[in-house]
Amino acid sequence: MTYVEGFVLAVPTANKEAYRKHAADAAPLFREFGASRMVECWGDDVPDGKVNDFRGAVQAKPDETVVFSWFEYPDRATRDAATQKMMSDPRMEAMGANMPFDGMRMIFAGFDSLIDDRGDGAMGYVDGFVVPVPDGKKEAYREAAKKASDVFIEYGATRVVEAWGDDVPDGKVTDYHRAAHRQDGETVVYSWIEWPSKDARAQAWDKVMADERMKHDPADQTFDGKRMIYGGFEPIVEA
Repeated sequence: MTYVEGFVLAVPTANKEAYRKHAADAAPLFREFGASRMVECWGDDVPDGKVNDFRGAVQAKPDETVVFSWFEYPDRATRDAATQKMMSDPRMEAMGANMPFDGMRMIFAGFDSLIDDRGDGAMGYVDGFVVPVPDGKKEAYREAAKKASDVFIEYGATRVVEAWGDDVPDGKVTDYHRAAHRQDGETVVYSWIEWPSKDARAQAWDKVMADERMKHDPADQTFDGKRMIYGGFEPIVEA
């Protein structure tokens, strides 16, 4: 199963092209270090939440846009080795000196995939999610996620990934624990749904929400949906 390093950050909206170029230029290095895939997604439909949301997760300012991105690796060992190479490579140090965003507010962590289902077609739009799940509900969450994934794929999603927190550090300014308002005995889940396009995503969600298989049982306490943060994102780099 895929090992994921997931990131959320805030980028000045005016720096969109500079950020895209920065990420695209770095992609060959990450592939050289061992990443099998790198995706950068620009915030497009990122709503404010009542409890928490993506903007609050990275303390985004009014003139900033949230970016949802990830690296994929075959396993954690490959990811850990890649991290060591990144830390010691002078090319990365040079790139880090000219980042078009505030790295202090970027949140990142390693996640072990629970679900990695694939449909047909290429990625043209992404729904991203972060949610805290009780440790004792891990298998129940996996089962529920698998059922939902089957529905998403049926209605046109090209891929669904659910990844369980494995290496989730505390941050000085921001981190996934605070982003998800994680409580003791919970683990943060990082997940996404790939769609062929924004239009395909909109049409599919209407069908998904009307599908009887997606009806929520009020007695189901697999996770606290009020603390789930989510948004729609436009891919700007895929390598």
